Amino acid sequence: MIFEKYKPVAKQFIKYFGVALIGYIFDFGSLVVLTEVFHVYYLIAASTGFVLGLIVTYILSGRYVFGKSKIKKRYVEFIIFAAIGLVGLGILNLLMWIFTEKLGIYYILSKVIATVFVYMWNFFARRAIYQEK
Repeated sequence: MIFEKYKPVAKQFIKYFGVALIGYIFDFGSLVVLTEVFHVYYLIAASTGFVLGLIVTYILSGRYVFGKSKIKKRYVEFIIFAAIGLVGLGILNLLMWIFTEKLGIYYILSKVIATVFVYMWNFFARRAIYQEK
């Protein structure tokens, strides 16, 4: 059956969703607290939260989603994982800026919409650095 070929990817995709959701709680929580409580500019707050979420997602992804890395040195693996995240951060900030500044969408809704695009980028790019489970 044609779908059997994609079953492992679908399982990883679902597991990554759970891991990314936990990272997103840290990410989104930081955004709201920094913006609403400390009055930090929303793009700076979004970047700060994104980095916090990246660290949480890195720790959980290797353990629960992807398994063994193709990269032997852990610090190199983290640098690549983080670089993928930085591209995602660029996508996030660009989309949030467009949605918020140009389209007038509330920054929290902009974050939610932009996160869908970044999630897809992060999953498929990060999946490439791990061995098949």
